[in-house]
Amino acid sequence: MTVSADGLPGTAAPAVPAPPPGLVVVGRYDQPPGYRVDRPRGADSWLFTWTTAGRGRLRHGDAGTGAGPGDLVVLAPDVPHGYGVEPGAGHWEFWWVHCQARPSWRSWLRPYGTGAGLYVVPATPDAVHGRVEAAFHRMLADARWTGTQAPPVPVPGAEGVAVAHGTAARELALCALEEIVLLTAGTARTTPHGPGVDSRIRRAQALIDADPAAAHTVRSLAAHVALSPSRFAHLFTQQLGRSPMRALREARLRHAARLLESTDLSVERVAAASGFASPFHFNRVFRERYGTPPGAYRVHGSMVGG
Repeated sequence: MTVSADGLPGTAAPAVPAPPPGLVVVGRYDQPPGYRVDRPRGADSWLFTWTTAGRGRLRHGDAGTGAGPGDLVVLAPDVPHGYGVEPGAGHWEFWWVHCQARPSWRSWLRPYGTGAGLYVVPATPDAVHGRVEAAFHRMLADARWTGTQAPPVPVPGAEGVAVAHGTAARELALCALEEIVLLTAGTARTTPHGPGVDSRIRRAQALIDADPAAAHTVRSLAAHVALSPSRFAHLFTQQLGRSPMRALREARLRHAARLLESTDLSVERVAAASGFASPFHFNRVFRERYGTPPGAYRVHGSMVGG
């Protein structure tokens, strides 16, 4: 089935199917009250929405969410979904993209999963909005590239709908979307630690997260935040509910999962790159954490619809 921008509706409507898989389709809408789309069988592609103004409401399976300015909401394929202007809102202005998600995005979105293949990345800081908006405009322009001369220059205010057909245009458009996913997921206003967590414990956790493969010890982490090892271990466990070494192991396992998802490194190299000295120990603790050995996780580990 061949689809062009001319063949797509200016406004999505009930019973209008989503674009077929394999394409990257991007657009921007500003819809009035009453706008709604329902897809009882879901879509073959992923749907990304980023709200710039007003309010939207999205449903995916049995889960649902509102969407306000700065919210990225992602719907996985093959699950019944619907979306529209939130009741009571004056309008909903949003960017949308239908495409096949890159495997590496799974770990970035996973913390924001709410069930049934719905991922809600809460509002990004205002300072990031300009760069996200610019990435969407660039994505729209790159999707229109024919492969001759240079890609079109982004022109804010002349959005419309674009379909990336050629391989180069699709990959360029996906690179822009990857930047958007990174920016929104990386700067989302989440509160992983309560407001009462000591700033020294926050710094220690940030050090673990930044380089989980490093040879961290209770002593080295305590020295980094100017605490004695015993005081540091007690405070860390009391405030975060797990010991520093348990937090380190969890960070290393998350890092290993990302490497398995996004690289072709051998399991042994993934273990070493994640800070595990023994591949046998790595296999055991990975299976305990994810319910499957690392090799099987690489083949089967994915989000709903991945």
